[in-house]
Amino acid sequence: MIDAFTQLNWLAVALATVAGGVLGGVYFGALVPQAYLRVLGRSEAPAPTPVSMAGPLICMLLTVVTGAVLIQALGLSTVADAIEFGLIVGIGYLTAMTFQIAINPNFPHPLRYGLLNAPFFLATSLASSLILVLL
Repeated sequence: MIDAFTQLNWLAVALATVAGGVLGGVYFGALVPQAYLRVLGRSEAPAPTPVSMAGPLICMLLTVVTGAVLIQALGLSTVADAIEFGLIVGIGYLTAMTFQIAINPNFPHPLRYGLLNAPFFLATSLASSLILVLL
């Protein structure tokens, strides 16, 4: 599987990472900012920090690289492969982990938090899978 890492299309990785960042900005910044604050039990957003600005993009890069390695190792090459892979990872890992993280006493509305975040993670999984397979 390490051999797959050496054969990655880094342009596709970069584009998929940027696409995920843009999707995150649109989703959390324009579509659901107030709902996001409510599920966190906050009335206003905290001031941005270097970690809150760079952290999500770094996490997106790691997720995309992991997906790229798996796509390469599995030999996925069609749009159907990309959609299937994106759905499996988006639902089975990313959405499930979102709910798992939220189910603790620090999240006042864990189910609503998971439901609000799941579409973003599913969309980024599908988008990055398509970019990685098509480029």
